[in-house]
Amino acid sequence: MSGHNTKLHGNWRLVSFETERQDSKERTQPWGAAPNGYLMFSPDGRMMVLVTAQTREPGNTDEKVMALFRTVMAYTGRYRVEADRFIVKVDSCWNEAWNGTEQERHYKLDADTLEVSTAWMPNPLIPGNPIGRAILRLQRES
Repeated sequence: MSGHNTKLHGNWRLVSFETERQDSKERTQPWGAAPNGYLMFSPDGRMMVLVTAQTREPGNTDEKVMALFRTVMAYTGRYRVEADRFIVKVDSCWNEAWNGTEQERHYKLDADTLEVSTAWMPNPLIPGNPIGRAILRLQRES
């Protein structure tokens, strides 16, 4: 059954962003111990997320602008909930390749703490592209 989980509605502040390797279970924090960001679920079925690395500098050179792009993730779209997953039909995104796609995320909700994880996929940032996933922990804003 699809639909919305009203317990997800609201604003969630990012607490941590980790990547995990499937083979070794090793976890790293590629964007620092205190990244910045929010995840929002509206009652009318829209989800928006913005995540940025902990340390960023204004982009006044080509190199710095490229570094800014590599340390941000942002997308939005209509979402539906199926069991322990939410699926977003992306209609606007920082990564043009995701526009029009469905992004599926697993979630665990424990009171005012939300854990969101991606599917296992090759990690292009690590030599050999080992299989990994991203795990975000968020806290409900009051």
